[in-house]
Amino acid sequence: MVIETPQRSAVDTLRRDALAELRSVLSAADFAGAARCAVRLHAALPHQSTLERNVVLVAYGGGKDSSYTLTFVRAMQLILFQIHGATFRMRVATNRHAGMPRAVMENIDRAYRALSLSADPDCELLLIDGTTVSVFDVDLPQSPAVIERNRVDILMTGHRTAGDARPTFCNACNLSMVNSFGLAAAYGDGVDLIITGDSRREQRDYVLWVNRLARRFGLQPPPGERQGFKGFLGSLNRIAGAYFTDIHGAEAQQTVAEHAITTDVHPDLQFFSIYDDTAYAAGEHWELLTEFLGFVFDDIAFSFTESDCGNPSLMAHLRALKAERCHGRSYAEGLLEYVEFAVSLMRRKEFPERLVTIMQERYTMPGAVERMRAAMDAYASEAYGLTEEQLVAMVQAPFAEKGVGLARYLAAEQPDLVGEASRIHELLAAADDEVALTARLERLSGLTLAQLRVLYRSSLRLPSLQPAEGELIDAILSGDPHKDVIMTRREAGGDLVPELLSGR
Repeated sequence: MVIETPQRSAVDTLRRDALAELRSVLSAADFAGAARCAVRLHAALPHQSTLERNVVLVAYGGGKDSSYTLTFVRAMQLILFQIHGATFRMRVATNRHAGMPRAVMENIDRAYRALSLSADPDCELLLIDGTTVSVFDVDLPQSPAVIERNRVDILMTGHRTAGDARPTFCNACNLSMVNSFGLAAAYGDGVDLIITGDSRREQRDYVLWVNRLARRFGLQPPPGERQGFKGFLGSLNRIAGAYFTDIHGAEAQQTVAEHAITTDVHPDLQFFSIYDDTAYAAGEHWELLTEFLGFVFDDIAFSFTESDCGNPSLMAHLRALKAERCHGRSYAEGLLEYVEFAVSLMRRKEFPERLVTIMQERYTMPGAVERMRAAMDAYASEAYGLTEEQLVAMVQAPFAEKGVGLARYLAAEQPDLVGEASRIHELLAAADDEVALTARLERLSGLTLAQLRVLYRSSLRLPSLQPAEGELIDAILSGDPHKDVIMTRREAGGDLVPELLSGR
């Protein structure tokens, strides 16, 4: 027998009101899909007669698609409560990195309040910063340790790839995102299911890709430790260890350890997909997003195909800097070249035309190039502590592969150091140590001398139409859909040549 208490009565009322509100803002098809999916979920839960014992995990990045997913799962939770008088507990976890602007946190906070999650005792809202799990608080400051880790990852990878967008910004971030799943699933007493919007085919393809990558580079866990999500995390942990050792150097053991992927989850943990019961077309959910959830498409937070990350704006910035500083063209040419590429990605992903128009106007209106350059410089500084001078050094890539690009960089950017090229080579080869020269290089690059020496010993991996896949950094990008061959000029007035461009 359920005893009615004032507190329980208040929760019951909150849930009835929240469900009525969702019924009014969701389309009839979406609400019917949530009802079907709720029945399927009930059958998949381990404790079907005591629903409140079940804990399901939903990852919430604060973007437009994950905002709809969160709304859909909340509807499922409330529908089961309406039917059974009890429902599952929902754990919502947000993985925060330095590229997540304040505007994203505010979107998340508004969504939680609109869905009455903060006031529901069966909703646990978590924020993950690196390896630290906290209760979500919109005003919780970014972790300085996470900011520094993200900054160094960007610089070390960016110098290896001459600022190639995907590896520079996404490799470490994607591994961190998977780790946050494991951390959130293992937190407290753990969870029973992880709910995902990915189709079963997408889940299978990703697992196969990770397993092939691990097998190819000899990074598979022992045979008895390869099954399920726990085995998947084990494979990815070994890949992460090898990748970050390559990026940061074998001597940076603490840095590599900080990037480890947790495997401390229940061995039988399963995923539950809502894909077959719902749709993600943002155009169809525009009023839900903007009016009900209070979603704001901020100038930096909403960047091309992303609505929860400012890094794609920096990808555009790097492309523009490369055109200006490496190819003798204008900053505006490079910026608009990237915009054209990114808008094609938006259309490929079937973004609604109103979002495509917002993005095009942002970069093409009178004064837009100058305004966006200032905004992206400010964002790079605020999010990562990076200067434009350091970004220019990254796209020039002067230190990797025994300083193959050093002479060109010095001549273009630091002419007073041209006569010091030999001393710089000696310094980077660890054959010399000069305080003043070291301080200058560290300021120009944003990296320590030890990190610059790692770059000097490492290969330079430039984008290629036929990339060599002999190294892990190349193999990770093999088959990545966020790239295309564009026609560009390597010098002002030069012939058009094909180039592989990646981004988001």
